[in-house]
Amino acid sequence: MPFAPSAGRRIHYEVSGAGPDLLLHHGFTSSSQAWRFFGFTEVLQQHYRVIAIDALGHGLSDKPHDTDAYTLQQRTEDVLAVLDDLDINQVNYCGYSLGGWVGYGMVRHARHRLQSLILGAAHPYADPSWDAFKGLDGTDPVTFITAFESVLNERISAEVKMMIRANDLRALASAAQQPRASMEELLPLIDMPCLMFCGDADARHAAVKRCTELLPRASFVSLPGVTHFGGLMQSKLVLPPVLDFLAAQAKG
Repeated sequence: MPFAPSAGRRIHYEVSGAGPDLLLHHGFTSSSQAWRFFGFTEVLQQHYRVIAIDALGHGLSDKPHDTDAYTLQQRTEDVLAVLDDLDINQVNYCGYSLGGWVGYGMVRHARHRLQSLILGAAHPYADPSWDAFKGLDGTDPVTFITAFESVLNERISAEVKMMIRANDLRALASAAQQPRASMEELLPLIDMPCLMFCGDADARHAAVKRCTELLPRASFVSLPGVTHFGGLMQSKLVLPPVLDFLAAQAKG
C-alpha cells in the first residue's frame, strides 16, 4: 500500500491502469475510493495511469488535529510528494471541490508540474461560507454536518451523512477552518488547457462559469440538475467531457 512522506506525515495514494499520468484529488469528507465507487476509475484506467490520492485528513492518509497542517501550500506539497514518489514531472490534474481548491494551489506553487487542469465545482474567489466551521472541534457530528450544509447551501442526504460520520471529524474540522481567501489573481497564470464543470443546482455554478470565461484555453460544462455532492456521483455525465478533453490534449 503506497504512501508518500510529506512534512513528516504520510499521504496515501493508489495507482491503476497505464498511459499518460492523471492525478485525481477528491473533495472534502471524501477519499480516493470515491472515484472507484462512482465509476470513474474503472473507465479512466483503461486509457491513463490513474493516481488517486487521499488528501491529508482523509482516507488512509494521516489525520492531524492541527489547523496549521492543512494550509493550501501544504496540500500542494502533499500532491507534489506523491508525484515525486512516482517520479512524475508533469501531470494531468483532476480535482473536485477541495481537490479543485488544491488545483489552484498547484497553479500558485507548482504551475510547471501541470500539463492540464480539470476542476469540478471549484472557483478561485473568496469563500467566507467556510466560517461556519469556526469554533467547531468535530466532536459533535450533528453540528459538523449542519456547518457543512451551510457551506454547500444544500441538504445532505442520509446516505452521505453516514459516509461523513465515518471520517475523523476532529481532523476535518481542523482542516475546514483554513481560510478560503481569494486567488483570482491566479487566473492570468492559468495558460494550460483547462476543463471546468459544475452542476447547475450547485451554489458555486455561476462563479465557476464566470472564472472559466476569463481563461484563454478553458471550457465549461454545466451538469443539469446536479448538486454539489452529485457532481462526483454522476460519472456518466462527467466522464464524456473529461475523456474528450484528455484525448484532445494527447493529440496536441
